[in-house]
Amino acid sequence: MTRLLRQTFLAMALFGGGIAYGVWLSSPRGQAWLQQTPLATWSQRAGEGVGSLLPWSESPPESASPADAVRPSNFIAAVAQKVGPAVVRIDATRTVASPIDPELFNQPLFRRFFGGQIPQLPQEFQQEGTGSGFIIDPNGLILTNAHVVEGSERVRVHLLDGRTFEGKVKGSDPVTDIAVIQIEGENLPTVTLGNSDQVRPGDWAIAIGNPLGLDNTVTAGIISAVGRSSGQIGATNKRVTFLQTDAAINPGNSGGPLLDAEGRVIGVNTAIFQRAQGVGFAIPINRAMEIAEQLIRNGRVEHAFLGIRMITLNPDLVERLNRDPGRSTTLTVQEGVLIGQVIPGSPAEQAGLREGDVIVEIDGQPIRDAEQVQQLVDATGVGKTLTLRVIRDGQARTFQVKTGVLPVGS
Repeated sequence: MTRLLRQTFLAMALFGGGIAYGVWLSSPRGQAWLQQTPLATWSQRAGEGVGSLLPWSESPPESASPADAVRPSNFIAAVAQKVGPAVVRIDATRTVASPIDPELFNQPLFRRFFGGQIPQLPQEFQQEGTGSGFIIDPNGLILTNAHVVEGSERVRVHLLDGRTFEGKVKGSDPVTDIAVIQIEGENLPTVTLGNSDQVRPGDWAIAIGNPLGLDNTVTAGIISAVGRSSGQIGATNKRVTFLQTDAAINPGNSGGPLLDAEGRVIGVNTAIFQRAQGVGFAIPINRAMEIAEQLIRNGRVEHAFLGIRMITLNPDLVERLNRDPGRSTTLTVQEGVLIGQVIPGSPAEQAGLREGDVIVEIDGQPIRDAEQVQQLVDATGVGKTLTLRVIRDGQARTFQVKTGVLPVGS
């Protein structure tokens, strides 16, 4: 009975609504609306659902930006077509020592097996690696990762149009993982550089490269985060922050461009998390070009250097350190950066800093973590003086430290 009543009420409601709508359409206002709505519009909107046919339905929201309004639905394909010719494959050949110790075959077990025919293994062999890069100058300057060409004796560059060039490494900076290659060419296709300082999480990200030797592979995603520190991604020996993206980046993508939705380069693809999927990293293009300009001009990059090893303090760590019976001093601050080691002969040692000092301020700026110290040192440059306020044995002290040049291989 209840079900029958519900069906009856529903039928009455639909019938009443239809009558009301028909009455409205027959009214002068309804007739005027019908005359203003062409048949083509009705046919087009019929596929959009009943709601779009109603005169009081809302208009679709306007695009968030003019770029979104004119961006074609296949903009990724358009970007790939535009930028692809400027993305190159880099084959780097290097000589490496054999990993097998020849003395291994002098062991009794091997002598018994081989007899007097001990195999003569080469002491070294040629190893070839593949990476990506992109042309930043029509006369043949190419930006890539330093690890792509590290230790290489021969570099070959392959363009999408089938041409192959011998390349020369103009400069390489392992500290930021940026390198510049020169090839002899004219009127080569080039990329357009963007502004990585304007990149936001959620922006489109398009990667082009040669993963696993598969030339000109295109993947897409978004910018997942900006400003990832080297410590956060497990690359503590790098002095650069990173863009994080979920665009697929695989071995061989290193050195290729990360692009925005308009096809402008916003980063240099450089790393992935081996234990995760959809987590890749790129060096922001603004920082990459700062390094590239120094490599083109000087062939090397000088990085500022204090000469200390640092530990970021927090209340839990301070409590554990203060319980350590091997420590001769007690920490009296809950945050800052503890100097764990002072490198002999370094600017820090010459200025009088010691192991156990806690840096709490640099040039009047409060210090929270080791990454902040490194960023301030990098921004200051070589040969400049920093004012450090430290806590030593519970007392605040101030030191003037003149930055030096980071030794090669540090």
